Amino acid sequence: MRLLEYEAKAIFSRYGIPVPRGKVASSPAGARRVAELLHKPVVIKAQVAVVGRGKAGGIKFASTPDEAEAAAASIIGRKLKGFKVRRVLVEERLKIAKELFLGIIVDRVTQSYVMLASSEGGMEIEEIALKSPEKIIKLPINPLFGLRQYKTTEIAETLGYRREKMLSLAELALRLFQVASSYDVELVEANPLVEVAEGTFCAADARMIIDDNALYRHPDLKERRLEIEAGLTSREINASKKGLAYVELDGNIGVIGNGAGLVMATLDLIRLRGGKPANFLDVGGGASAEKINAALNIVLSNPKVKVVFINILGGVTKGDEVATGIVGAIQGKPRRRPIVIRLTGTHEEEGTRILQEAGLQVLKTMEDAAQKSVELACA
Repeated sequence: MRLLEYEAKAIFSRYGIPVPRGKVASSPAGARRVAELLHKPVVIKAQVAVVGRGKAGGIKFASTPDEAEAAAASIIGRKLKGFKVRRVLVEERLKIAKELFLGIIVDRVTQSYVMLASSEGGMEIEEIALKSPEKIIKLPINPLFGLRQYKTTEIAETLGYRREKMLSLAELALRLFQVASSYDVELVEANPLVEVAEGTFCAADARMIIDDNALYRHPDLKERRLEIEAGLTSREINASKKGLAYVELDGNIGVIGNGAGLVMATLDLIRLRGGKPANFLDVGGGASAEKINAALNIVLSNPKVKVVFINILGGVTKGDEVATGIVGAIQGKPRRRPIVIRLTGTHEEEGTRILQEAGLQVLKTMEDAAQKSVELACA
């Protein structure tokens, strides 16, 4: 679950991380009232769960309530990177002395949190890594012992701070870790984390992604989840209930794969061949026949889908289970749309036999399967 900025900042504030004063508004008149209450220059920020809002026109500055109202009117109701803006955050404009980056991510390799820090704030960590990799500090956090203050003090010192500022930044980093561990985050960051003119630090922007599997431990986010589901299609909601990672797109080639990386590569390959994917669907590792069956039925329920491309690289996922699920999903269907399959790995031979006996063709490479899918979709 991706929290909106104002939601993440509310959590930050509860954990003692300073954030700018401000309120959410759902109308231009509401934005004006907030600006009047703050009684100083403000920033108007679109509340959508995407990055790069500033470059997309979703962040505007205002010196007066009139300007705040006009800025909000130009943002609310428009689409920003495919998401409709329903509300804006109106907050005080800070006097910034320096911008930093401070965040925590999950490292799948070490199976632990890693704190990232940089003296280059205000841009994505990937951009920092590309432009100034030497400025990124990485601190793996031992899951048994947690994060100790002497470690965050070392980070603050490496960023160039001494005495009171060093201790203040070290304490803020500890509190960010408390947010991460308390909310089961996949990512949390203050970017930019700014040093304001008064010599203190403030999270000018906040971003949080919470592990969906841990949401049952956070009843305070129940309303947020309902709000998210209200904006999903019926297929996306159905897929979520069945434990499938499904996102609807605007193309006509349905895509099913196992593993987010493989599915993303499949989408890219379809695009490269001139086709348009209709969805992203990751069945995950070790998917059962029932899960494959459910995934295929969800994709086929989309009337825009002209052909389905199933791309399976078997490891813990077994080819015969996949094949059984596919055959079960198409049996008895009055109208069959083409299904292109690439199946390799564990129990590949048995899976291929099951599919061929059902009259389905299995291609050897994902490149050939992508090309075939595009040809069928364009026919």
